[in-house]
Amino acid sequence: MEVLYFAWVRERIGIPKETVVSDAVTVADLVEELKSREERYAAAFEDVSALRVALDQELSDFSAPLAGVREVAFFPPMTGG
Repeated sequence: MEVLYFAWVRERIGIPKETVVSDAVTVADLVEELKSREERYAAAFEDVSALRVALDQELSDFSAPLAGVREVAFFPPMTGG
């Protein structure tokens, strides 16, 4: 699946997107796998309450299943202005 990173998440990890092969069942499982990779991922996902996630371009939550998902995007909450 493609994993996309936006705003400060991208800045901490250092890349805008990557292809990830994972056995994760849920988004939360995927986050744990990513955090265990190396420090930059651990820093980016340190506080998931400060993050939002979209699965195949639809807002979702961290307990959502990943079965059949082709794209996961992580980004901070958006504000109007």
